[in-house]
Amino acid sequence: MSRLTFNAQKPSPLDARLHVDYRHLVKLQALSHSFRLLPKWQAKSLMSGRHHSQFRGRGLNFEELKHYQMGDDIRNLDWKVTLRTGQPHVRLYSEEKDRNVIILVDQGANMFFSSIDTMKSVVAAEVAALISWRVLREGDRIGLLIKNTTELAWSEPMRGQQHALHLLKTLSQSNQSLNVASQDHITFSDSLMTLAKRDLRQSTIIILSDFLTLNEDDISKLKNIQRSNDLLAIRISDPMEHLIPKQGTWVMGDGDFQFSLDRQQQISQVNQHLSATAADNAMKLNHLMARNNLPLVELSTDGHHLSQLKRAIGA
Repeated sequence: MSRLTFNAQKPSPLDARLHVDYRHLVKLQALSHSFRLLPKWQAKSLMSGRHHSQFRGRGLNFEELKHYQMGDDIRNLDWKVTLRTGQPHVRLYSEEKDRNVIILVDQGANMFFSSIDTMKSVVAAEVAALISWRVLREGDRIGLLIKNTTELAWSEPMRGQQHALHLLKTLSQSNQSLNVASQDHITFSDSLMTLAKRDLRQSTIIILSDFLTLNEDDISKLKNIQRSNDLLAIRISDPMEHLIPKQGTWVMGDGDFQFSLDRQQQISQVNQHLSATAADNAMKLNHLMARNNLPLVELSTDGHHLSQLKRAIGA
């Protein structure tokens, strides 16, 4: 009797520059202790928790003494200081707050691009994973909105490692579905509209994207979201989005049409347009972030995005 034998072949490993592996996203938990997530931010939530808010009242943490003014709560009078100085003083307290952190991760076809090392989609996925682990380490809730080529995958903010693992599994699957033939059937504006419809309040919202399609309507949506939430924009860019090298012949296309750039004048004209567009987007995002005295975080596709993130938001 002949014996059938099967040679089980291991799946070929993913190229870490092109796609993220679920196990790699899980291992990023080990790096989450080396930085704090926006340590200078003050959460706006009225729920109890661990983050200081600007709301002052009868909380648990003493903040300062100040002279009594009309309208101050007389229950906070410090009688010892008042008797000693002869002037009424009140004690101010800051409440501690929980924080819901929502990360919008762009995994659209436009993010499957890099001219030097790592795809923008990989940068976004790894940064989202690292931030997620940091949020859970701080005891807060993490939620995810993943924009891929065909749908918007929403996950409610929750605590817990099992919840984080589910988010990272979904994120890795979206990332691995991208390839050179991918085409977007939903837009970045659609993802902002979804966030707006969620009617989020007192949350920290972090957006990971290249913002290449940003328009005035998108800026309006972001401003509306920012009115009730803390907002941080993390822009992922590639050097070729700002400047095309003048050496050689370049073929450019949109999936349906293409044309060649083979003359210095053509390349110079394209570079002027690219530079102006990138500067305009940066200016709009910088103005938006300035409303909360926050920087626009810039990450590159050079492979050093995690260290860039730590330097930008507080190592």
